[in-house]
Amino acid sequence: MKYLHTGIVLSEKLPNMTFVEPLKVWITDASQDKYAIEWLWFEPDSPMAAAIQEQTHVAYQVEDIDAAIAGKSILWPKTDMGAIIIAFIYDNDTVVELTQIK
Repeated sequence: MKYLHTGIVLSEKLPNMTFVEPLKVWITDASQDKYAIEWLWFEPDSPMAAAIQEQTHVAYQVEDIDAAIAGKSILWPKTDMGAIIIAFIYDNDTVVELTQIK
């Protein structure tokens, strides 16, 4: 696993955020942040699990997302986002985003 970013939920949208349509969330580019923080603001009708919308998450890149989510508590199932596949799990009292590059 390789650390990617920490996602922090905001109460207000920031300028220059990008909208992720399928998840109905606005995000910043963590690769442009000095501390690898991804700021998130969710639309009221976002389908994402409440834990994802309310808690900070940590994101990791994995080689095999199926193996990484096996036996875990799934908060958001595997989702094809184009160049990557993501999933959110709840593990050790923590929201974790897993990303596999295609």
